[in-house]
Amino acid sequence: MKQLFIKYLVTVSYFLEGSTRYKRIKGFFNNLLNNDDYPYKKYFDLFMVFIILSSVIILVVDVREHVAVWLERYDFYVVTYIFIIEYLLRLWVHDDMHKVIIAQYEESQFFEKPFSLKRAFGEIFENKWAYVSSLPAIIDLVAILPSYREIRILRVFVLFRAFKMLRYSKSLVQFFEILRNKKIELYALFLLLSFFTLIASMMIYVFEGAGQNPNINSLFDAIYWAVVTVTTVGYGDITPVTHEGRFVSMLVIITGVGAMTFLTSIIVSAFGEKLPEIKRTRVLNQVAKTRDLNLVCGYGKIGQILSAKLREQGEKLLVIENDPDKVTKAELDGFQVLEADATKSETLLKLKIDTNVKSVIAVTHDDIINVFITINARSLCKEVEIIARCSERSVATKLKLAGATHLIMPEEIAGLLGAVYIGQPVAFDALQAILTRKKSARIDEVEVKIGSFLDGAKVADFDFSSNRLVLLAILKPIGREGRRVNHYVLFNPPEETDLHAGDILVVMGYTVSIADFKGRMEQSVRYQQREA
Repeated sequence: MKQLFIKYLVTVSYFLEGSTRYKRIKGFFNNLLNNDDYPYKKYFDLFMVFIILSSVIILVVDVREHVAVWLERYDFYVVTYIFIIEYLLRLWVHDDMHKVIIAQYEESQFFEKPFSLKRAFGEIFENKWAYVSSLPAIIDLVAILPSYREIRILRVFVLFRAFKMLRYSKSLVQFFEILRNKKIELYALFLLLSFFTLIASMMIYVFEGAGQNPNINSLFDAIYWAVVTVTTVGYGDITPVTHEGRFVSMLVIITGVGAMTFLTSIIVSAFGEKLPEIKRTRVLNQVAKTRDLNLVCGYGKIGQILSAKLREQGEKLLVIENDPDKVTKAELDGFQVLEADATKSETLLKLKIDTNVKSVIAVTHDDIINVFITINARSLCKEVEIIARCSERSVATKLKLAGATHLIMPEEIAGLLGAVYIGQPVAFDALQAILTRKKSARIDEVEVKIGSFLDGAKVADFDFSSNRLVLLAILKPIGREGRRVNHYVLFNPPEETDLHAGDILVVMGYTVSIADFKGRMEQSVRYQQREA
């Protein structure tokens, strides 16, 4: 009989190990209960907070007056059963029992010894007990007890339902996590205050307890006075009347003020150390919901100019910088900043580069760092557009091999502009006016929309010159590589060139002219939609 049970147990364990449906279901509940990055967990947390608050309100009201029958049934049949189911689910997903059985069985087969049920169940019990004996699990279990109204003393455990909300509030969890990092300092301060409070209470009891002070009739009264005084609360219901007692009171007050100051400094320093991590978590939570995000890696001179231009164009961007001074500069400039190392894969993974990121722009001052950023970004996503800065031609080749889509070479561009200025100063002034947008001159790209007045037309059908525009080039789509569209560039296109939806027109002109051109495009699309 025992061997048959073992055979059945091992068979079921192997079945669960190979079942993708079982793993999917268990993974779903594990993410729902424990994974803060899981998109549905926040809805589950809000639901549980509502359940807890409603049950606490019902139990508190029921202390003085009897609640309606339907509320009692809601508290017992809905709230209690939800708490029980949640507790059992957490116990289930804590570990995998079948893995323990498989490991024990394979070990017994390898060493050719009998399979020990006692040893297997002992390890399973030990694993489960590690969860059952943890503080959150104890709070979950005790929070179920107030539902049994017949045992009125159990209602005192309603407080544990309020503690249960700690599990579903990230801010509270972060607060206690910060305090836990300073547990040595807090523990030392607590011991010191406890010792001093005990000494002070005994001294005040000796000086004023023997009929000297009518408010101190026991050692407990002295301890109460010492605790109230050392915490600087001072209710005033017990005050020393002897000179010795007042002297002890002055020592306790001075010690209490010093202890509170020390406690405040501990908490402030703890939050100061954790502040970058809290800010990083907040930024990650915000950008996790953002699509088509541009990552600007590096906030040097080029990064500052580039970020400003992207913001002017209405693009969504996130600055990634690990230099605290540059992080502060970017924040003062009004940009969303993540203080992290862009060369590390986990940074880009947390930003969901494969789904949320439109482009990665590596413009740090170091070419090697830009190469590492490019390699990481390309290894994590084959489709994302990567723009990298480099100073030397040899590095440019490496960046291309690493997967960079486009390169920025500031030194080479500066040299070319210098040559233009020396040979053709007037042309340089015009080019500088366009690049810096002086006199509202600019170069922009306009996509031909489906149903617009240019869809199916020719270049000659629109008079660019009379609209103060110059058509420099047409980019015609010729294929797609993932999310990136490849184009064929036609410079100075002839008037008989056909235009189709998806073509990109590169035009030069004043800002108002380009804005008017885009407005006409949108207006013609809306008119076509109304007609359809």
